[in-house]
Amino acid sequence: MTVREILHVGNPLLRELSREITRDELASPKMQQLIDDLIDTMHAANGAGIAAPQVGELVRIATIEVTDNPRYPYKPRIPLTVVVNPVVEFLDDEMVDVNEGCLSVPNMRGNVLRHVNIRVRYWDRHGVEHDEIKRGLTAGTFQHELDHLDGVLFLDRVHDTRTLTTWEQFERYHRAAFVERITAFVERVGS
Repeated sequence: MTVREILHVGNPLLRELSREITRDELASPKMQQLIDDLIDTMHAANGAGIAAPQVGELVRIATIEVTDNPRYPYKPRIPLTVVVNPVVEFLDDEMVDVNEGCLSVPNMRGNVLRHVNIRVRYWDRHGVEHDEIKRGLTAGTFQHELDHLDGVLFLDRVHDTRTLTTWEQFERYHRAAFVERITAFVERVGS
């Protein structure tokens, strides 16, 4: 198990565009180790996902998983997913206002508008192609992680800076209302 250091906002690598990798690169021991390290680092930090730039690697790889995550008990489950060279297509204009945090922006949260319905095409860790529709908070989780591959942090997408808060203040003043609203949304869209 290798847990890597997570880069924090202000580190210039988080603002760089990541490069695509080839299938040969993906099959290499170096890239397979990076994927294992991303999974270990995501689990150790209780993250819903992590992207390679967050550990200083500028390649288009991210891992996503939501199980019984204490940070996000309202999120629908997402099985462990390795996403390589993803391409996202927004299927319509429906948006949802989500309160997000990020492992690279410690102790901060803010409201971000995310597309509700997306199509994502990617390779898994073995180079197998996937073409999937993601909806609801699952779509939002994918968008958040894939933003990292383009040097975008959730802070860039906060539409009202008055929603920025620390975790402690979110828990104290905002969590109950957010969880009530987002639970109703999840029940409506199913994920």
